[in-house]
Amino acid sequence: MAATSPTSVKLSKGQKKMLRKQVKAQHVLRKNDGIATVSGPTEHLVIANGGLGNGVNRQQLLEVLQTFGTVETLLMSPNKPYALVTFRTIQEAREAHKGLNGQDLKTNGSSQPITLYVNFVEKVVHEEIPPLSLPPGLLVIEEFISLACEERLLAFADGNTHVTKENVQKSLKHRRVKHYGYEFRYDNNNVDKDKPLPGGLPEICGDILEQSMEKGYVKFKPDQLTINQYEPGQGIPPHIDTHSPFEDGIICLSLGAETVMDFRHPGGHSVPVMLPPRSLLVMTGECRYLWSHGITPRKFDVVPASEMPKTGIISADASNLTLNKRGTRTSFTFRKVRKKPCDCAILGIPHGRRWLNSSKRCQMEHWWLMLAVEMVNTWELTRTCS
Repeated sequence: MAATSPTSVKLSKGQKKMLRKQVKAQHVLRKNDGIATVSGPTEHLVIANGGLGNGVNRQQLLEVLQTFGTVETLLMSPNKPYALVTFRTIQEAREAHKGLNGQDLKTNGSSQPITLYVNFVEKVVHEEIPPLSLPPGLLVIEEFISLACEERLLAFADGNTHVTKENVQKSLKHRRVKHYGYEFRYDNNNVDKDKPLPGGLPEICGDILEQSMEKGYVKFKPDQLTINQYEPGQGIPPHIDTHSPFEDGIICLSLGAETVMDFRHPGGHSVPVMLPPRSLLVMTGECRYLWSHGITPRKFDVVPASEMPKTGIISADASNLTLNKRGTRTSFTFRKVRKKPCDCAILGIPHGRRWLNSSKRCQMEHWWLMLAVEMVNTWELTRTCS
């Protein structure tokens, strides 16, 4: 009777399933991201399901990988479901390949664990990402108020905000909102200038407004305030604050938890910006009128992994990104209601023409800008799903 060849070891049902999943991961990586795997061992691995897009943060994955050896490079790109890793030696990579394939990993964002599938790759390339710049007219002032002032404002907001139940505000997804000075109407993105709310702006905001004017962040003293409270998982769609009802210069104070706000140019250029607690966001000029801004509804944000200050632009450097769990954020957004017809002169769409100085033209321009933003958003969604 012939001896059984060591290469013909029969695989168990579980091993066969894992192998099929591993091969499927190879095809998906090649099709979606052009990542080609190799059969022979190298120092480099691609870990399917181990990316930021699957809710895996950098520290969590790094701790697992370091049990197999020295990690020289770990790349985790925004929204991608995989990670790329380079070990110091081939043997360390081989051990990780063997030890992690088919293993479950518990993530903070889900009650169900994810299963990792590991393949060798020829090399891991760290591409240099050109630095982004803030949209013209955008400022983020860190520590604009003290911690004590923040606590007073949060206590005030907690005692005065409520869930609005009017039909025109169903799109708010039940985030808590309160208006002062004038009520902002979400059905037409406007205010009724002839119906100011009694009481004006709260006295507790007086020092904030005076300081904003003294430092030149706004030219007019705001007379309209919207307080929003966002729980983790809530956000606000990309939008441009209506042009004709408000003067140039909108300021927004962030309280409680930090969050990432996305700014998008009608041409498709997007800039993610970190808003820390107690920071003041200032939008004027082009940023105010041309760029949309919004907060994606999610429970985790992609943020820099290093301990450096996280105010401002979030780079797409895959070697320095991780996930940050959102907390409850409260925003105080101040605007100045325009009492006269709009006399602005900003660059419009298309072809950079300057619109005529009239309220009707401003409304038309806002409509065109929002249409352009919506077209870009639709294109991005179609590209992501295809």
